[in-house]
Amino acid sequence: MDFTFQVLQNTRSIFKKIIENNTLEDLNKIPNGFNNNIIWNIGHIVVSEQLLAYRLSGLESSLSDEMIDKYRKDSKPNGAVSQEEVNEIKELLSTSLEKTKEDYYNDVFQNYNAYTVSTTGNTLSNIDEALQFIAIHEGLHYGYVLALLKAIKG
Repeated sequence: MDFTFQVLQNTRSIFKKIIENNTLEDLNKIPNGFNNNIIWNIGHIVVSEQLLAYRLSGLESSLSDEMIDKYRKDSKPNGAVSQEEVNEIKELLSTSLEKTKEDYYNDVFQNYNAYTVSTTGNTLSNIDEALQFIAIHEGLHYGYVLALLKAIKG
């Protein structure tokens, strides 16, 4: 799993740089033809990792229910995100993944409730499969973010 965690850390570092290199206005902008924005995509990957790893393992997420509801699958932005919330998401990019990695290597993930992913049709049946899918999912949203950046910046 070392490689999967390395991929996730690298992807999240890229997301962190995107937050740092763009204005709050650009992070919140929803270009024509899109139904979400950059910060929603980044918040979504943080929430999805927690749901796919922790909730499906029968464990509590470290995120608030409010954050989960705001960024979970099938949600969309409902107004501009504050700089404070952007800062929280930016911090969670590293802290949540570090906690997941620590918990993984400490064998915290003992049980897993199988879940079929709507985007690919694959069924996740253990934490290893979940983490591999999380890496793919985050790569998919990195692509969305790149498309949003191109639409915003031209």
